[in-house]
Amino acid sequence: MSDATSNGRQGVTVSADAAEESRRGLMLVLSSPSGAGKSTIARLLLEKEDNLALSISVTTRPRRSSEVDGVHYHFLDQKRFEHMKEDGELLEWAEVHGNYYATPRGPVENAIENGKDILFDIDIQGTFQLYEKMREDVVSIFILPPSIAEMKSRLRRRAEDSEEVILRRLKTAVGEMRHWSEYDYVVVNDDLGRAYENVRAILKAERLKQSRSPAIGPLIDGMVGDLEEALKDLD
Repeated sequence: MSDATSNGRQGVTVSADAAEESRRGLMLVLSSPSGAGKSTIARLLLEKEDNLALSISVTTRPRRSSEVDGVHYHFLDQKRFEHMKEDGELLEWAEVHGNYYATPRGPVENAIENGKDILFDIDIQGTFQLYEKMREDVVSIFILPPSIAEMKSRLRRRAEDSEEVILRRLKTAVGEMRHWSEYDYVVVNDDLGRAYENVRAILKAERLKQSRSPAIGPLIDGMVGDLEEALKDLD
């Protein structure tokens, strides 16, 4: 990184490191129909990206045998969920296949304000609610499977749902896929490695947006001021 640059007109000294540290965090949303592979991509991102944490949703859905409370979801009963919703503790919530899912508000807002990026593995209903509340902080990516045949195969290989549930998920996918154009980006997961790298590239580019770094303005103003003073000395 470069040395500090001073802005003589405003008395501000800002380094490139400080500009990065002052960056506002973002909300990276991954959505997809069941079986498109977004959870695998999310796991890879969390393994390789230091400044990225998973938003752990609350849900009224029964816990699967492979899931850990507080790691995959916070599992709670219907009564507790209703209290959180009524008290304004939820940033977004949705009903999916007869169960409720939601994002607690406090942890996300605190992380974003402190420059931490938060990853969301949520459906389209939750995504659109985030749009309503914090659109400028949201970067949304819709993950598509390479084909419907492959999507069905992935659901069956998972061996966690009955054929009835799989059929219901496939029917739900019809409506979900119709909303692809309302996402910022679309990534086709025909090759996991390539799909992951595409998502990671999007994250890197979005982190560099000048609108997320309030210290960039003073940094540039300082550079311009220094350049103007240098030009005066040359005249």
